[in-house]
Amino acid sequence: MKRAFRLARIGWVLLRHGVDQMALSSLDYPLLRVLARLALIGRRKQAPRGERLRIAFERLGPVFVKFGQVLSTRRDLLPPDIADELSKLQDQVPPFPGEQARALIEGAFGRPIDAVFEQFDAEPIASASIAQVYFARLHGGREVAVKVLRPGMLKVIESDLGLLRTAAGWVEQVSQDGRRLRLREVVAEFDKYLHDELDLVREAANAAQLRRNMAGLDLVLVPEMVWDYCTPQVLVMERMKGVQVSQIERLRAAGVDIQKLARDGVTIFFTQVFRDGFFHADMHPGNIQVSLEPATFGRYIALDFGIVGTLDQRDKDYLAHNFLAFFQRDYRRVAELHIESGWVPPNTRVDELEGAVRAVCEPHFDRPLKDLSLGQVLLRLFQTSRRFNVEIQPQLVLLQKTLLNIEGLGRQLDPELDLWSTAKPFLERWMNEQVGWRALLHHLRDEAPRYAKFLPALPRLMHETLSLQTGKGRGQNEEAVMTALLLEQRRTNRLLLALISIVMGFVLGAVIVRFVLHGHGGLGLPY
Repeated sequence: MKRAFRLARIGWVLLRHGVDQMALSSLDYPLLRVLARLALIGRRKQAPRGERLRIAFERLGPVFVKFGQVLSTRRDLLPPDIADELSKLQDQVPPFPGEQARALIEGAFGRPIDAVFEQFDAEPIASASIAQVYFARLHGGREVAVKVLRPGMLKVIESDLGLLRTAAGWVEQVSQDGRRLRLREVVAEFDKYLHDELDLVREAANAAQLRRNMAGLDLVLVPEMVWDYCTPQVLVMERMKGVQVSQIERLRAAGVDIQKLARDGVTIFFTQVFRDGFFHADMHPGNIQVSLEPATFGRYIALDFGIVGTLDQRDKDYLAHNFLAFFQRDYRRVAELHIESGWVPPNTRVDELEGAVRAVCEPHFDRPLKDLSLGQVLLRLFQTSRRFNVEIQPQLVLLQKTLLNIEGLGRQLDPELDLWSTAKPFLERWMNEQVGWRALLHHLRDEAPRYAKFLPALPRLMHETLSLQTGKGRGQNEEAVMTALLLEQRRTNRLLLALISIVMGFVLGAVIVRFVLHGHGGLGLPY
């Protein structure tokens, strides 16, 4: 009964806020259109549709606020006005009582809170739908931040997720737009994000990986995890002291170089994506601060690592070849890559897809370089690809969404930021590593252990092969046996020569790299 009441309330709130107008025309059953219109008598119609949807999600509670935030990232599926409005959803809710937080911490650690912390603030520093954060001090004086999951969140989330799955299935059955938007897949994606955020050990592991990756860059600080006090419900980390990046005037007054800060943000993102294939995918201003401490002045501080993006080799190859074709204005190659990747039906006409890609990309080259938006190019490509039934991969959507965030943040800090000049060296080097001679050296280096293991066994394998061939030749005349042996020897010699060539190529490549890197950069090479 409680589940039925909650489902009825969800439906009523959505209808009262005019969500039907986004799909009413695509309802496949006329009776449903009539019933939906009757349910909407008396509602306000002045507000835009995106604003009405945002307000409806806010009224339905924290789980729907999070769902709206995730939905706003799927700009490949949503109209721009709705996506823009949903991106305004704020994950700020009233804090739960401090007594409950202390009880949860004591339950997670199995001892009184005073046995863990020398001092624990009574009021939270931040409160969101999933967790809230307190400042504290460990015995010994180390200052830390303590993140605590809201009590009972798993039960609430599982209940609302079940209702979202049911509603998504119904909408896909009765609405053409519902089927096109693949609502059940979006809910499944949201399910994964939400459960990842509910496991604070996973978040701590993400933070530790980013901290290692960024250690030598000296542009961003990632808090150290206190692993002795990290559990799925409670996370203890180094306390970071900084100013939110959105407080530009305060940063400028403190002497921070705002233009450099904008460039550094782009550098950090492209390093995470193109060097590491592991990037912070929730980089809105609320999760980014700037240090004013003397030892780390002007560096970024990254927070909240519940959502990260990863790129495997296939993703990198796809992006490398697409960027290369894009910068060469080879739109036919971009179309062919979409078909070769299997993300569009094999019967798609290359010339039609090529024309659509050209219409997306060409206008961007007629703008000043400082106005070139890689995020917008990816977004338009995804939106155009929808016409051809392209299956956009979730990790690429995260990349596009984060790139838009970084570009927006960079130009908020410095409207004259030339994103292209900052990003181009990373893209060029990365593409060379993926498709050029550097890629060959990397592959040879990766295969070298296998060659080293195989070469010592080569004489034995040759002997076994010759012995086997001799055994097969018994009973045949001597000439036939000798012919077979000579053929096998020739094949073995070709194999040996091929292996020697590969090893020599690897050694020669290593010598060239060493020559370039040690004081001989004046050979005209970019790196």
